Amino acid sequence: MGKQENNVVEFSEKESKYLKEQRLGRIATVSPDIQPHVVPVEFEFDGSHFYFGGWNLEKSLKFRNIRQNNKVAFVVDDLVSVDPWRVSGVEIKGIAEITKRNGHEYVKITPLRKSSWGLEGKET
Repeated sequence: MGKQENNVVEFSEKESKYLKEQRLGRIATVSPDIQPHVVPVEFEFDGSHFYFGGWNLEKSLKFRNIRQNNKVAFVVDDLVSVDPWRVSGVEIKGIAEITKRNGHEYVKITPLRKSSWGLEGKET
């Protein structure tokens, strides 16, 4: 579980390095009628928050869902090896907000909780 001080999640050096090297994650949102929706997104990580945008973002289901319910889950993971089976990743539970960045609408995810796996032996 991530260290939390004033609701700020701190990432270990290995987690930060891993997240900064990755470009694809999956965001889970929930519609007003409690229907889950999971989609891959290209993202940036600044060491504390996650950001993603996208073509026609304002018309996307994830964008509409976030406007109604800003609680999200975000997973960044990869398959390190199939023999032996090894996976690594980080899961974030947090709050999404729609913001402007570089003149474009983006979604900013503020992590409230995190868990990670498989990073201890990962060579990056």
